[in-house]
Amino acid sequence: MSNGSLWATANTKPAAAVRVKRLNLNQKYYYKSSSISYSSSSSSSSFTGCLLRMRMGKRARMAMASNCLHHEQENHLLSLLQILPRDLHDNLLNQPQPKRAQLLEVIMDLGRLPEARYLDDLGAQYLRTTAVSLKELEDAQNAVGDFGGDNRAGIAGTLHRISAIRSRKGMIVGLTCRVGRAVSGHIDMVYDLLQYSKSILFIGRPGVGKTTVLREIARVMSDEYHKRVVIVDTSNEIGGDGNIPHAAIGRARRMQVTEPSMQHKVMIEAVENHMPEVIIVDEIGTESEALACRSIAERGVMLIATAHGQKLENIIKNPTLTDLVGGVETVTLGDGEAKSRKCQKTVLERQASPTFEFLIEMRQRDYWVTHQTAKSVDLLLCGKIPQVEVRTRDKELKVVIERSKAYDQCDA
Repeated sequence: MSNGSLWATANTKPAAAVRVKRLNLNQKYYYKSSSISYSSSSSSSSFTGCLLRMRMGKRARMAMASNCLHHEQENHLLSLLQILPRDLHDNLLNQPQPKRAQLLEVIMDLGRLPEARYLDDLGAQYLRTTAVSLKELEDAQNAVGDFGGDNRAGIAGTLHRISAIRSRKGMIVGLTCRVGRAVSGHIDMVYDLLQYSKSILFIGRPGVGKTTVLREIARVMSDEYHKRVVIVDTSNEIGGDGNIPHAAIGRARRMQVTEPSMQHKVMIEAVENHMPEVIIVDEIGTESEALACRSIAERGVMLIATAHGQKLENIIKNPTLTDLVGGVETVTLGDGEAKSRKCQKTVLERQASPTFEFLIEMRQRDYWVTHQTAKSVDLLLCGKIPQVEVRTRDKELKVVIERSKAYDQCDA
């Protein structure tokens, strides 16, 4: 990386070179980004097809790939729509393809109108004028099969997730049918950080794309960096449902978890039994999982994980997750020290080294705030404003990195 980068250090060397053009323009960095495309669920290709692609022009190859990818995504979406009542299935299937491609989830709650929710600015809409019946929920449940202890289920061979809402008596009274998509090229906003083999924590509200990023990181680290990658997939969201993981994770291995409460044990088991260089885990949410993260990091394994929370301050103030960023302790200073610091005698300080060297706030899908965790935590505890990198994507899908920006000036 450039010596002027916020993250460049004298003792840090990239593990591998990244072929990315980077230009310094008024303290902004531009990555020339490949366009985003959806990945295939099948890695097979014929020799004839390879020769054909070699003889085709770049524009023709891109058009052919785009058509194939759209066709595959349509097939995957059909597998989710098939569990819905027939009229909802037909309603969604008859929508224009661009709108259908933005479908995020379908909501079915007993006694309420079924609702479709979309990405970006499309919002939500009702799919019909009659309420969801108990029989429709039962039919959908039978089509899906058994739900796990976390009230989640999937569809084999896909990345879709179906989550249940139950009554006090255990009866399913609501379903959230969420569309899962494998997006290739999405991590160009963080590609440069991966080469340093440092642990990264992604935080952000639900639906901002954290799991999608984990899935693509698994593929890049295993296929391009040739690392031994193990995914601890508690809800089968990263690698999809079924015993054979989705091709979107590349050569990464996937360990399933029988119960959500066992996630921390499977994390340690992955380190002890399978010699990973990288461990990827979604939704760190308990103290035992936070401690497992620290144990993994202290063994020299690169850890990529997500947690719920919109900003770094949320993690610092969360007693369950604060250890991920080093923890906080109260320190009483001597008179001389307090005077030299020009502060009170009782102050808050970081307790230990952060488990994750980098923390990325995913404010929006294309607006990320990147922290060097230790520095940002120390400054925030002192009441000062840290300097961060703001990573965005412009209209041409190029990644723009604005370095040394004051944290309180971040827009999104």
